[in-house]
Amino acid sequence: MEPLIFDADLWLWDGEAAWVFLTVPGDVGEEIRMLAGPPRGFGSVRVEVNVGATSWRTSVFPDKEHGFLLPVKKAVRRAEGIDVGDRVEVALTVVDSA
Repeated sequence: MEPLIFDADLWLWDGEAAWVFLTVPGDVGEEIRMLAGPPRGFGSVRVEVNVGATSWRTSVFPDKEHGFLLPVKKAVRRAEGIDVGDRVEVALTVVDSA
């Protein structure tokens, strides 16, 4: 399966925890929905992500305000020298598929 490629800005969740996310663009979110199998807990979809030279598996989570959100853990941000406010290129592959 070909990865979905997009650019997005890292942003800080304004909740109690210091989570950093990026918002998956709407058109990419629609492709994720089409590729994903039946909905899982909370509507999450398992994905493999590449940012720069760093790859990891995680899930994207639906959000009414933003579409899908992708968490970007501290180890990835540190390895790639990126932080909140930076625009990054993402290659995302849906692991769960219909």
